[in-house]
Amino acid sequence: MTFQYTLEAQDGLARAGRFSTPHGILNTPVFAPVGTQATVKAASPQVLKELGVTLVLSNTYHLYLRPGDELIRDMGGLHRFMAWDGPILTDSGGFQIFSLAETRRITDDGVHFISHIDGSRHYFTPEKSISIQENLGADIIMAFDECPVPDDRPAVEAALRRTHAWAVRCQAAKTRPDQALFGIVQGGIFPDLRAQSAAFLAELDCPGYAVGGLAVGETKPQMVETLEHTTALLPADKPRYLMGVGSPEDLVHGVARGVDIFDCVLPTRVARNGAALTRKGRINMRKAQFARDSRPVEPGCTCYTCSNFSRAYIRHLIKADEILSHMLLTLHNIHLLQTMMREMRAAILAGTFQEYARTFLSQYVAVGSPTLLQLPIVASAV
Repeated sequence: MTFQYTLEAQDGLARAGRFSTPHGILNTPVFAPVGTQATVKAASPQVLKELGVTLVLSNTYHLYLRPGDELIRDMGGLHRFMAWDGPILTDSGGFQIFSLAETRRITDDGVHFISHIDGSRHYFTPEKSISIQENLGADIIMAFDECPVPDDRPAVEAALRRTHAWAVRCQAAKTRPDQALFGIVQGGIFPDLRAQSAAFLAELDCPGYAVGGLAVGETKPQMVETLEHTTALLPADKPRYLMGVGSPEDLVHGVARGVDIFDCVLPTRVARNGAALTRKGRINMRKAQFARDSRPVEPGCTCYTCSNFSRAYIRHLIKADEILSHMLLTLHNIHLLQTMMREMRAAILAGTFQEYARTFLSQYVAVGSPTLLQLPIVASAV
């Protein structure tokens, strides 16, 4: 299977393209909701299809622990297991393992860790990660990498050395031609290390490249600056994937800096905590001010939630701890991000992305990050 990326249009650094996979073509830029346990929480595959979702992410670490990658393989693979016939992306498990700071031990060969579920001991190597992902059967799989604290240079340098060595081992271990193995650029917030990582991985001629190690503790301006520096170093004829980023303002800034693929738990996680994403910022639907508010969550939104229910009803469901509140807010939040991705793609194709981005950010209030909205939109390709 040939994984082909076609660049259709560019407006500044923003790109509109197409990426072919065995389970369909991804029109980029694209946002993938996260289905950690082979399910996007509070959203069925049918709902995701109706919302226009084309790519879903699942988690290697979690599915390895439960129900087990071999079981999923024996059940026909992840697509059949979760009844999703579109493209799937699986991460390598690296981020989850490295987040277990108190219970894992890193060596140059791999990582020893303790399961958060039952305390059992496990060992991941690059080869193990690839084996698990081949059993799961996703269209896009990720190289095993180390994600360090972004501003600790000695730790970042050590992680970079391992990440590069592990990427080579992942390529050697991969056996399935129907899976695209993406390399992951690391390097923290240090431009020279990002350049070193991008150059090394470009030599491996991966079918796509991810930018990892961002949105993990650095400031928003640092994230955007590092992203802009990194994407400029990546091959123009391969898709670029920004891992774990998905707030509305981050999507706009990411697209403006040449990112093609995004994923994030944000739209589903905040929904379960009673929050709605809107074009003007995040709304806490638990607030008493919405108790008698007859307006939809976001006036003008065409999603099922906003077309049928009031803010008062949504707040009532939240206060009553009804599962339907999770479902309705999840639906709305994913609808917003999918609509934004389609709008940005159309704007790039029309040559109006810069105007779209400026207008969107001028009306948006970011939670805790007003400085991000003041950052410039990249105006021209370099």
